[in-house]
Amino acid sequence: MWLLRAREAHGRTAVDARVSGRRGRSAQLASIAFRDPLLRGKMNNRKLLPALPVATGLVAALLTGCDVSTDSTSSHLVVGMSDSVLSVDPASGYDPGSWVVFNNVFQSLLSFPRGSTEPQPEAAQECSFIDEDTKVYKCILKDGLKFSNGDPLEADDVKFTFDRMRRINDPNGPSVMFQALKRVETPDRKTVVFRLKSPDATFPSKIASGAGSIVGRRQYDPGSLRRDSRAIGSGPYKLDSFDNREAVFSVNENYKGTAKINNKGIVLRFFNGDQVAFKRALLRGDVDVAYRGLQAPDIADIDLHGKKQGLDVVEGTGVEVQHLVFNLKDPVVGHLAVRKAIAYLLDRDDLIKSVYHDTAVPLYSTIPTGIVGHSSAFFDLYGSTPSKKAAAEALANAGFLEKVRLTLWSTPTRYGASTDAELASIAQQLNASGLFQADVKSVKFEQYEKDILADKYGVYVKAWVPDYPDADNFTAPFFGPGNVLNNNYQNSTIIAKIIPATAAERNRRETEDQYRRLQTIVAEDLPVLPVWQSKQYVVVKEAVRGYEYCLDASTVFRFWELYNA
Repeated sequence: MWLLRAREAHGRTAVDARVSGRRGRSAQLASIAFRDPLLRGKMNNRKLLPALPVATGLVAALLTGCDVSTDSTSSHLVVGMSDSVLSVDPASGYDPGSWVVFNNVFQSLLSFPRGSTEPQPEAAQECSFIDEDTKVYKCILKDGLKFSNGDPLEADDVKFTFDRMRRINDPNGPSVMFQALKRVETPDRKTVVFRLKSPDATFPSKIASGAGSIVGRRQYDPGSLRRDSRAIGSGPYKLDSFDNREAVFSVNENYKGTAKINNKGIVLRFFNGDQVAFKRALLRGDVDVAYRGLQAPDIADIDLHGKKQGLDVVEGTGVEVQHLVFNLKDPVVGHLAVRKAIAYLLDRDDLIKSVYHDTAVPLYSTIPTGIVGHSSAFFDLYGSTPSKKAAAEALANAGFLEKVRLTLWSTPTRYGASTDAELASIAQQLNASGLFQADVKSVKFEQYEKDILADKYGVYVKAWVPDYPDADNFTAPFFGPGNVLNNNYQNSTIIAKIIPATAAERNRRETEDQYRRLQTIVAEDLPVLPVWQSKQYVVVKEAVRGYEYCLDASTVFRFWELYNA
């Protein structure tokens, strides 16, 4: 899903018929530019989470049963974030804030256990493809499932959920993730069969995401979104109240799933982009866990001085990414030589230090580190050290003998002021080579999207949050049919061979070679230039535990893991 907006279409995956990004997906990255030079010292006190292995199966220890823990050690912990929640109806919400609610209030047939990118049974007892073509997926529900209001959860509710989502087809909803879904069948009260139009081995990951949140046919209208602020699911928590300031969650006594609930409830406080108020509340002790939206200067300041307030800064691996996008119909960057010159001159290391000050990491691939299929294709072709010589040769060989005039476009109303600072730094790098005359311009988000569709920009920025932790979600939306980047890029090998082949492969480890091939093609064609991959941060009170299970590649923030020691 595109960051700070709902996805447009995918056939979570991020801008047309395949837009997703989480969780697409729309909130501001926690990794924001450092703008205060006094805060640019090393953040030596920051806790680093140990790298959790990408699990290929569910660790037995995670199957802790479905009962609420009897040794809960806290009442309502307060979690703060700067994101807004755009909807509490799963047929509409397609943004990071909404999916925080969905992942804790609703069940999906499958879910991502902590530390794992492979979906495992949740509301389902078992699920599997039952054909050779990866087009028929069958799930058997657990016995005794109930929604928080006591209604039974049956196969007809699962069918109702997906039929309703696709019927409503909300432009700000996740229905775009299920364009390959042909129909849902319910041969009995416990059995659900999904029939797909085309092979899709990533279907289990899609239904394990927030897009697979199950709603009850007795509580939701089949043809319209809820107009109230209620959310009735079968997940670990009930939503007791919701407004634009906070949401209050209590434990769902009817929950039957894999999560062990370690607290008595959560208050999720929204700061709606007001980072100053967010930091103030944290330092006052009004927030126990700060999840998303603190700016990098605030993270640095708290890391240096937060011990006095009993606060710890915790860093985990993130999979949010940011790319420069090139419009291949543009009269300037439509030339491969110009794109290559930019790739040769981009100094990611300097950018990360001077603008993001190590709250992100350089990215040399369209598939980020931590996701199966990651490669270093852009590093292999263009290196990490800027080369004016290579850039000059690329331009000269294509007949560019004068400075190339270029405008880099952004939209700070969605991506934050840090993105303008980032593009200004990139423009400075290009201009310092003597080969470019680049400047930076930005517009409001609505105009930005219209202008991209109208091919008015040659170079623009896009940030992406995955809907599910699979390489498909970082490739098919960008380079497949219905390219969500809207940059007029098509490659027949990728579209006709690689994407269908990887989509049909059930063993996702077996897709690595194909995805590496795709990334090499993209690095050679240069429709995009990867810039950075985020780190995830939480700031927690010293007594808080369990946060280490909320920061992994699945991007699922698990309320139930949090507790006070």
